Amino acid sequence: MSQQQYPVVPASDPMAGKRTAVYGLYFLHTVAWVSAGTFALIALVINYVLRSDETDPLYVAHHSYMISTFWWTLFWLVLLSPLWLVFIVPGAIAYTVVGLWYLYRCIRGWLRFSRARLP
Repeated sequence: MSQQQYPVVPASDPMAGKRTAVYGLYFLHTVAWVSAGTFALIALVINYVLRSDETDPLYVAHHSYMISTFWWTLFWLVLLSPLWLVFIVPGAIAYTVVGLWYLYRCIRGWLRFSRARLP
């Protein structure tokens, strides 16, 4: 009888959970428009919690990137909100531009994180 060969199973990656969390947070930020921003608020709180315990500079940078993206987006939305009073079209255009910028930042950060690069 021949000896049966078993595949070598690599040890679990201790960073896998942290990596999955960051991917999940980028996902929540990216699809925040579906929930009128609720997903972004949830992700923001988690970003703050995870960043406070993080020591890896890559992860700290990406958490900070998502946090600053959220706050800058909120700043621009509040600043541009009076345009809705003028007429619907300027407000819609302004909010669309801000929304596209937010989406760009989320996708850009997500792609850079997947390549283990700083945002």
